[in-house]
Amino acid sequence: MGISKNINNHTLSLVTTDITDFEVEAFVFYAREDLQLGTGFGNAISMRGGLTIQKALDVIGKANLTDALVTGAGNMKAKYIVHAVGPKFQEPGIEDKLKTTIFNSMKAAEEKGIKQLAFPSMGAGFYGIPLPVCADIMVTEIKDYLENSATLEEVIICALDKREYNAFKLNLDNLR
Repeated sequence: MGISKNINNHTLSLVTTDITDFEVEAFVFYAREDLQLGTGFGNAISMRGGLTIQKALDVIGKANLTDALVTGAGNMKAKYIVHAVGPKFQEPGIEDKLKTTIFNSMKAAEEKGIKQLAFPSMGAGFYGIPLPVCADIMVTEIKDYLENSATLEEVIICALDKREYNAFKLNLDNLR
């Protein structure tokens, strides 16, 4: 199940899948500032990708809020991971920080030459960003970026379940 929209000769798609087991050139991981993979999706990345991912992050050390950096994806189906440090719920300026994080993720991907990038529901899980806020900001920011993008060909939003899918679908259906 999925839908796609054409935006200035680029594709914005919505699918339901586990992003860490998705065959895509690169995907975004909502990273911690200390760049430790930790639990949840971080644990899935460690298990599926192997030790090389955390070793690459250890060399970098840490990142600031809204930073996005690219590493290899080890043994995963994806080739790269864009580690993006996004805001957490009840932080001041959460919307602007999320917009910047999404923009920086796409910019980092383009700088690496990546053509296909998948996003999870940025911060809508563990980090407590309300799903409607997340979906609205993500769809708007991705659309705006693709309207001006030179090299990204496809951006895919990966929903974990029907609830996430429906929130993003509502925003995609309302795109103009």
